[in-house]
Amino acid sequence: MALTVTLRSKTTIPIEVDSIRLDQVINQSPDAVKSTLVQYGNKQVSLGEFFEVAGSAADDNELIWQGDCSQVKLIGTGLSSGRIRVEGNAGMHLGAEMTGGEIIVNGDCGDWVGAEMHGGRIHVHGNAGHLVGAVYRGGRRGMTGGEILIDGDAGNEVGHTMRRGLIAVGGRIGDATGFNMIAGSVFVFGESGIRPGAGMRRGTIAYLGMESQPDTLPTFRYACRYRPIFLRHYLLLLRQRGFEIGEGVFESRYDRHCGDFLEQGRGEILLRVADQ
Repeated sequence: MALTVTLRSKTTIPIEVDSIRLDQVINQSPDAVKSTLVQYGNKQVSLGEFFEVAGSAADDNELIWQGDCSQVKLIGTGLSSGRIRVEGNAGMHLGAEMTGGEIIVNGDCGDWVGAEMHGGRIHVHGNAGHLVGAVYRGGRRGMTGGEILIDGDAGNEVGHTMRRGLIAVGGRIGDATGFNMIAGSVFVFGESGIRPGAGMRRGTIAYLGMESQPDTLPTFRYACRYRPIFLRHYLLLLRQRGFEIGEGVFESRYDRHCGDFLEQGRGEILLRVADQ
């Protein structure tokens, strides 16, 4: 049985659980895990004051969080291997700075999903907040590797200053996608907000839906209309990951816009065009 941490009752005061790391609790007993200190508001308390703990992660290297954890922050921080599942909602900073392993959320997430992550995979079967895969304020780079898959909607500044990796959003996305993007790929399948790619240096932002595609900034220039070969390989990878993709996306053509020419114009925005 996987190590299971169950929230007894919903809290309005945030609980920060970055001290509950899979590589540290893997061989601990449930009582030892319950005695681990977590941050509750402005004080430290033991995990057991709010959560029931059962099972062990020793056999399958898996940790399960159960309940409405929308006020539980920093789940999966620094994850390097194994799997974390959240059966419910998750709070801010899910998977921040993780280097490997997998996090699956069967619910919604707060802001900063995968902030400054370096590897591994996060799959949210719901919605996410702002700043997915983004850099922390004052930092130099956002995510530098790995995959973040959001089945539902996401907020503003997705991929802010990302350096490498893949972000896919199945639903709507907010404003300033790929702001200051250094490299990497962001795929959007739903409606979009405004000002995508502002300040981007390299990388790809692809809008694969047909509804409410964004206007490109004046600092982007139309290049051509074509069928990107590399995009098909990414789409096949996403389908293997269990990400829903319609058949028409594979054979569509895309308008390529190069920019941001305030940053040498080496990035690209791809806009899917109607099949003819």
